[in-house]
Order: sequence, then C-alpha cells, then structure tokens
Amino acid sequence: MTHHRIHPTRRTVLAAALGAAALPAVQAQPAWPGKPIRVIVNFPPGGAADALARMINLPLQEALGQPVVVENRGGAGGNIGGEAVAKSPADGYTFLMSSGGMVSINPFLYPAMPFNPSRDLVPVAAVARVAVYLVTRPDFPARTLKEFTAYLKANPGKTSFGSPGNGSSPHLAGELYKSMTDTFAVHVPYRGGGPALQDLLGNQFDFWFDPGVGLPHVRSGRLKLLGVGSLKRSPLFPDVPTLDEAGLKGFDADSYFGLYAPAGTPQAIVTRMNTEVNRILEQPAIKERIVALGGEASPMPPAGFAARAATDTQRFGALIKARNITGS
Repeated sequence: MTHHRIHPTRRTVLAAALGAAALPAVQAQPAWPGKPIRVIVNFPPGGAADALARMINLPLQEALGQPVVVENRGGAGGNIGGEAVAKSPADGYTFLMSSGGMVSINPFLYPAMPFNPSRDLVPVAAVARVAVYLVTRPDFPARTLKEFTAYLKANPGKTSFGSPGNGSSPHLAGELYKSMTDTFAVHVPYRGGGPALQDLLGNQFDFWFDPGVGLPHVRSGRLKLLGVGSLKRSPLFPDVPTLDEAGLKGFDADSYFGLYAPAGTPQAIVTRMNTEVNRILEQPAIKERIVALGGEASPMPPAGFAARAATDTQRFGALIKARNITGS
C-alpha cells in the first residue's frame, strides 16, 4: 500500500492558502463603533429616562467618535421600546435607556409580554439611582406628612394620584404608601412622567411620587414637597424628611435607570460601553445634573446593575401580588 505524503513545500503553500481564505472573515469584523448608535428611550420626552439619555448623549458621542441618536418609543409601561431593542440585531448599534422597572417589574404586570426582558436584554450600565418625592398641588390641605396621611384617612377615595404609568416606580411608591398607611386614593396612570407633571400643574389630580422631573416647580413654589420616598434625604432639600423618618419604616421606592442591549451583544462592546458611561458619570457637571434631577449618579459594573434588578424583582414583585396591580 502506498502512502501519499504531502511534500513540505506543498504543505506550506496549502497552509498559506487556507490562511488566506480565512483572512477575509477576520477582516469582515470592523472596529466598533463604525456607524451611528441608537439609544431608544422607552418613555415619552419629559421624564427621567429621557432626561438621563440626553444628559449622557453628547459625552458618549465624544468618547465613541460616532453620533449617538436618542429616539423616544413610549407606551405599554416601557414594553414597546423594550421590545424594539430586544428584537434588534445584537451588533452594538442599538441600546435601550429604561427604568429598571421594565425589566424587574413588568413581567409581573403583563402576563403576555411579547418578549422576556431578563432573557432578551442584557444590562450594560446603570446611570442613576432615581428617588421619588411626595409632591402635592400647592393648595392641598396638608403641610406635613402626618397631616397628609390624616387627610387621606378622613377622605377615602376622594383624592387622586398620578403616575407615569401602571407599574412605574412612582405608581408602586403610591401603592406602597397606601399599603403602609392603610389609606385609599384613586390612581391615574399617564403615558410618561412629562404628561403627568403637566396635569398636576393643572390641578387635574392631588399628588404624586415625583421621579425628579417636577422639582424645579417645587423650588418655584408651584408645587409642594412633603417627603422623600428614599431611605436617605435629598441633598437638594436637606430639611425635608424621608417617609421612613416620618414613621413609615423601611419605605424605599428608589429605582435604577440605565442602558441595556439586545442579548447576544458581544461582551467586548458591553464592557466598552460600561467603561465609557462610568467615566462620564464621574464628571462633576454630569453628577450635578443628575442631582438636580433628584437622583444620584450610580456607576457600577454590568453584574452590579443586574443584581439591583434582581433585588427589585423580589421587593416590588411581592407588593404587586399583594395589591393585585396589573399593567392594563
């Protein structure tokens, strides 16, 4: 039996030819980013998610050397924008700016969601911890949290509170408050924080847990701030007590807003985006703007952001079930 041995020279030529054939596949992976990047905000303009996306937009463009285009796609408690990103190519050119609630809370509210946030999206970078502030119209007949609770107890169902939508952190803060004080007020959901704020300024409802967008109106006297729905006081209003201090022990309705990407986005891109966003959040001017919004810059690794979402799933999931809250 004869063995056909490949001559060393022919073997070298063959290896070179195979290497050359593989080369175009390697070269076909262009450096990222090589074109504009879209950041879809899953709430309308005027809310916290929109404000944060536009805050980091220009610094991100400068860091990445490509345009970063912000696009609003509100509706269905953030699900419309969330689904658009979840079903986008996982190539690093589409990101989502959302409240953490869309990932950790919406699955409890919408049993037939068109996508699975925890499976179809990956956390990229937390941007801010957003507190909520118990804000009323200026003529509301209560000056303190104690008076406010007493008024609600004396007038069950006669007061109303707005929110950016069913299951949003301001809505859940309202439900948590009602649960802890054994009071009742009618919930009025809106399609985003901007529209809700306009109606509060127009006296269409009595109070809400403001995600920071109405704080300039508190300063100007057009709205009245009674308390902070966080475990720590706000540096903007150091004299205003937290609900926890006022007797509602453990009241904490903070939520984390940040960037997500479609599942399967290359890890190198997720890491680069996380690094750039964290660097932007260290800039004093950005920190100050987030504080002015009533929040706090929250740079952390993707795993830390994912852990926060898991904590919120447990914390708010129990409240949603107990209060029988739905997303309709």
